[in-house]
Amino acid sequence: MEPEELALKIIQDHPEGVYQNQLWKEMEIDSRKCSRIVSKLLKKGLITRESAVSKGSKTYLLKSAEEPTPSYERLLAGGMFSPCAGCRLPCEPEYCEHLTEWIMKLDEEKDTSESEAQC
Repeated sequence: MEPEELALKIIQDHPEGVYQNQLWKEMEIDSRKCSRIVSKLLKKGLITRESAVSKGSKTYLLKSAEEPTPSYERLLAGGMFSPCAGCRLPCEPEYCEHLTEWIMKLDEEKDTSESEAQC
């Protein structure tokens, strides 16, 4: 992974922002190289930067310019969307056939991913 891509990924992994002095430590590079990478990302409009103080030192708070894309993976099982999302039916979860089917698909996916990981 290129240094710019790695820096952007680290910044995106911190939705609340990451201090620049923390970024170069996470990337295991020196502060000058980090400053050059940050400048490139700023010019491309991929991040924002604001003055900040971290542990008594002046630094910058870096944030992704893009809003993170919401992930709905946890609501999917076997291509089936969670039956409880948006459900307005009065039910008891332990007796809901739709929920039981969905949970069984989760178990199937878990078993499949575990067996693939062992290979």
